[in-house]
Amino acid sequence: MQNRTLDWLQDIWASSNRWLATGVVVLVCLLGGLLVGALFGYLGPVIAVALILALVGGLLMLRSTQWGLLAVIAVICLLPFGSLPVKIGFTPTFLDVVFGVVFFVWLARIATRQQGEFIASPLALPVLLFMLLAVISFTLGLAHASPTPNALRRFGETMLSIALFFLVINCVRKQREVEQLILGIMGLGTLEAAIGIVFYVLPHDWTVRILSRLAIFGYPSGSNVLRYIYDAPERPLRAIATSVDPNILGALLVMVGALVGAQLFARRPLIARKWLAAMLGTILLCLYLTYSRGSMVGLAVALSLLGLVKYRRLLLVLVILGLLFWFLPQTQPYVSHFIKGLEGEELSMQMRLGEYKDVLRLIQRYPWLGVGFIDAPDIDLYLGVSMLYLIIAAEMGLVGLAAFLLAMLVFFVYVGLAFWRARADPRLEAILLGLLSAIAGALVGGLADHTMFSYPHAVAIFWLLIGLGVTTSNQ
Repeated sequence: MQNRTLDWLQDIWASSNRWLATGVVVLVCLLGGLLVGALFGYLGPVIAVALILALVGGLLMLRSTQWGLLAVIAVICLLPFGSLPVKIGFTPTFLDVVFGVVFFVWLARIATRQQGEFIASPLALPVLLFMLLAVISFTLGLAHASPTPNALRRFGETMLSIALFFLVINCVRKQREVEQLILGIMGLGTLEAAIGIVFYVLPHDWTVRILSRLAIFGYPSGSNVLRYIYDAPERPLRAIATSVDPNILGALLVMVGALVGAQLFARRPLIARKWLAAMLGTILLCLYLTYSRGSMVGLAVALSLLGLVKYRRLLLVLVILGLLFWFLPQTQPYVSHFIKGLEGEELSMQMRLGEYKDVLRLIQRYPWLGVGFIDAPDIDLYLGVSMLYLIIAAEMGLVGLAAFLLAMLVFFVYVGLAFWRARADPRLEAILLGLLSAIAGALVGGLADHTMFSYPHAVAIFWLLIGLGVTTSNQ
């Protein structure tokens, strides 16, 4: 029917009766204008624009998994905590919606035999083992903790986020598609960093008012949306953009910054260097404004890896930036904040050390498969620690942590060997090195943060990058 309608409109447009053709065009424009006006009038501008974008995006996503992955990246970078203003037992998030569409399209392609043969890799078995252990730990945890709809949704999102690895290596098979997704991550990640800077420099009342408009999509509202060091308004403000928490924003910027840094110093970058320099500057400034020490160290390690492996000039740039950071008067509050954290003098660091002590007791009591993803079984124990590796060990046990570390080891060996083979292709080489450094930076940042296993959107971007690394290695 859709094709017949399009053929009919084409026939009218090609008709020799220009009055008829013009009249139909005017009628279509009027109907479109009335529809858009009604949407804005009855739903308000925010929901109307969101609905129009969702409809257009949904149609594009149904055309190919590539558009679906770009939509996943957009949600992760710009509205990671956004949810629909409806409730169906639980409140679906934007991430739920885009996951549902992209996995539906992939499964439909498999069912209709458009996919071709299923592609695996040496990393497939460790990833499957990690997912299986997660399911086992979650199931065992139900013996002492009743699941809530939100807990079930979060676990399901986490599993789909890890499964994104398999979707990527099977659906993203051409270097051009990899480059499109890399550019999407860099561009949208930089846009989020720019939003963070704008919100930081705007008057606080304006920032609160703007961010509170997102409450319709499940975001917090009111003066509490702003974050300060030690949560004290008299202390420096921390950049959050639309990521709610500065550490969550910092974790994203570590990976995006590593990708941009690799392109900036590549012999054949994907886009002009002037744009890459502006993007990296924006990311570094926003990351600085988050006051996220773990993320700053993570990006420093990622960029240092780029310099040590390939781009020696980058090491000189990092040394200069490090000296400026250490001695400039404007950066002394940050330096002081950093040093106090290392010395364990501040209250937040002492609380974090207390978390480490408590979670080690939990792991000692439940060492093999952990306590699941909902709650601890004993009243003197609790789930929650600001370290990626300890939170995995607490929820999935030492066996689950070993499976995760095995998957990371296989990733670095597999993609590292591909990087060595690709040295004759500067474009491919820069992509592989950028992905290696992005994951390395995220893992280093995980020493002081649990974002990469506690928030489904962060889990998704992490495993999406791992999938891109493996599929690029097969080029």
